[in-house]
Amino acid sequence: MTRIYGAGEALFRHGEPAGHVLLLVEGWVKITIVSSSGYEAILAIRGSGDVLGEVAVLDGRERSANVWTFGETKAVLLTADRFVAALHERPSIAVALIVHVADRLRRADNRRLEQAAHSATERLAAFLLRLAGQHGAPAPDGVEIAVQLSQQEMAGAIGASREAVARALRTLRDRAVVITRRRKLVVTSPATLSAMASSVPFDAEEPC
Repeated sequence: MTRIYGAGEALFRHGEPAGHVLLLVEGWVKITIVSSSGYEAILAIRGSGDVLGEVAVLDGRERSANVWTFGETKAVLLTADRFVAALHERPSIAVALIVHVADRLRRADNRRLEQAAHSATERLAAFLLRLAGQHGAPAPDGVEIAVQLSQQEMAGAIGASREAVARALRTLRDRAVVITRRRKLVVTSPATLSAMASSVPFDAEEPC
């Protein structure tokens, strides 16, 4: 079943029962968790081709995070029973899923190291480099990141305050590494950005 979701719509909510899996066809989503103090951490950003919600379906527990759309999003919905049946019928799919989940766990370890050992500017450089590589599109002045993120969302993604992100962005702009305009961001010098992020694990990303 294909479904269309509007901008800012919750696909999953933390704590709710897991009755289905979603395969993203079009659009972008953010996977978040909110602390007791109200701080929203962005665990991951996902786009077309990504699977959402498979872990909770497989372990039979409640959803461990929220998933919100950035804009209009199209996804294919598979019920939990149908998804599990497909894994039994196609062992190759099950093996690929195991590899995928293991990779995300490894990336989660890298992200914890990233947040403990690197400055906000280094973490932001690594984050933007990942986005440019995974979700970037060629532009006249560089690589435009397709996902539109606010400074607060960037802060939630790298484990920093909005003020720290504002300072880090100013540093990147002053060095002519990025251009920002109305929530659009263009990486003008991927090589310089890579050098600034060189000591940060490049593939750091939380599982969802």
